[in-house]
Amino acid sequence: MTDALLLSDDGETPNNPRLPLLVHHRAFNASVPQPAVMAESLFGANGWGGFWRNGIYPFHHYHSTCHEALAIGRGWVEVRFGGESGETVRLEAGDVAVLPAGTGHKRVVASDDLLVIGAYPPDQPLDLIRPEEGGREEAIARIAEVPTPATDPVYGTEGGLKLRWANA
Repeated sequence: MTDALLLSDDGETPNNPRLPLLVHHRAFNASVPQPAVMAESLFGANGWGGFWRNGIYPFHHYHSTCHEALAIGRGWVEVRFGGESGETVRLEAGDVAVLPAGTGHKRVVASDDLLVIGAYPPDQPLDLIRPEEGGREEAIARIAEVPTPATDPVYGTEGGLKLRWANA
């Protein structure tokens, strides 16, 4: 099951004016001994890379030059998407959130054993912007230029963002 949330610009965090945040629930088997390897294999098979393993920052931030996939390999987390006035979503082991460029996100609360695996589409350099840093108009211009990925990090060419972002 996939949920989609179109998040509005709140005056500080631009979010993405046309592409919704996607949450693929139970997208991969996180009960295996090495769930990070499972998530990275899934992402890699679908053309996403730049893997990292960690958590989610406890402050609002967004990326203006790339889309991002966040897989929950272990534990759970409540994430505020969309900036201060956004929506809080609970993600659990096996879930994958696909964030279009500009989507604000911050960890609200998490289990002690939280493991997040991140990935990015090819040829999309990573930046990190806090809303209070300024440069908002320039960031909005960059967000508009980020191309739609050729594949969804979970469903490849057959679903996910290929369906939900196709006509946006």
